[in-house]
Amino acid sequence: MGEPGDLSEAPTPFEVRASDERLSDLESRLRRTNWPIEFANDDWLYGTNGGYLQELVGYWLNGYDWRAQEARINAFQHFRTSVQGLPIHFIREPGRGPDPIPLILSHGWPWTFWDLGEVIRPLADPASHGGDPQDAFEVIVPSLPGFGFSTPMPQAGMNFWRTADLWHELMTDVLGFERFGAQGGDWGALVTAQLGHKYADSLIGIHLTNLIPLTLFNHQRPWDITAGAMVSDELPAEEREAALAQQRRIASHVAVQVLDPQTLGFALHDSPVGLLAWLLERRYTWGDCNGDVESRFSKDHLLTTAMIYWLTDSFVTSARYYAEAAHNPWRPSHDDTPLVAVPTGATYLGGDVGRGAIPAVRSDFDMRYENAHPSGGHFAPAEEPEVVIEDIRATFRPLR
Repeated sequence: MGEPGDLSEAPTPFEVRASDERLSDLESRLRRTNWPIEFANDDWLYGTNGGYLQELVGYWLNGYDWRAQEARINAFQHFRTSVQGLPIHFIREPGRGPDPIPLILSHGWPWTFWDLGEVIRPLADPASHGGDPQDAFEVIVPSLPGFGFSTPMPQAGMNFWRTADLWHELMTDVLGFERFGAQGGDWGALVTAQLGHKYADSLIGIHLTNLIPLTLFNHQRPWDITAGAMVSDELPAEEREAALAQQRRIASHVAVQVLDPQTLGFALHDSPVGLLAWLLERRYTWGDCNGDVESRFSKDHLLTTAMIYWLTDSFVTSARYYAEAAHNPWRPSHDDTPLVAVPTGATYLGGDVGRGAIPAVRSDFDMRYENAHPSGGHFAPAEEPEVVIEDIRATFRPLR
């Protein structure tokens, strides 16, 4: 194993454990919620539906068992370290096979590392999950800096391309891997693409559940995910409505988290119900839910996601990840083509807000494997874990 760098530390074992005081405070806040008036919102037209939110909060108070969820989370091996002076949390699951490939999996927002929980062990130990031991990986799942247990975030400027620098140092200097694979979706897709761009010599290959241009925030309207592009009135009606619906699902959180993340943070840091409402609306609209969020995410999963944000006080630093991408535009490390010159696999899910591959973005990658699936939404490893597992295996099988 390599020696940690000057600003890095050797990993130490870590256990997820909330204090009784934090849990008691949470219960008190939930019971004292000042519910707003709501009407004409059964279809979530105005945002999170209050009836379902109250049902979920009722379960949070009277049915949800955080200690049981803690036990499930702690069944994995967790570590904390410092990389470039920043706190980083990660799961490490040893590979069980003849030659496991080191593989770092990166989540997005409003994900947590726990959205990858269902794919970790099948990737690490395929023989125990109906697979071929030749497909084994040594699986590393960090929390993005400023997210979850990779907190507190003490400095400005942390975004996806800086995270790639941290991940490269984590995998090579701290954990001692000479070469490794990487995988991600949402922000994790951008982190992974940047790893493939800047550190191609260290990468065996990458797999993405979203093809996103590294230049996504490099324009004069970074708070507008469409860069000011209008949907043409000349499009067929069905295509036009689909394009507008996609923009509606994405626009609000990008705008506020680019422009006003700290203002939003004051509200959601203080109100667990407000935090849950903000996170829940994204699961409802980005997941392939068809109007029923629990068709994709159990109450326990929804609440564990909110608990990880709440107990780590990480909402505001996770939201600022958007602002930092806008304030610190991406710049290429070289002018080689393709831009991401490592073998790339991609999974496209039919219910995702960013489904499919835009040809101009696809050409940025050395595409070796692509697979489209009819169902599944933006939270791919949580919604369609078997699909993601098989496509990761297929991407890396010829690269071994």
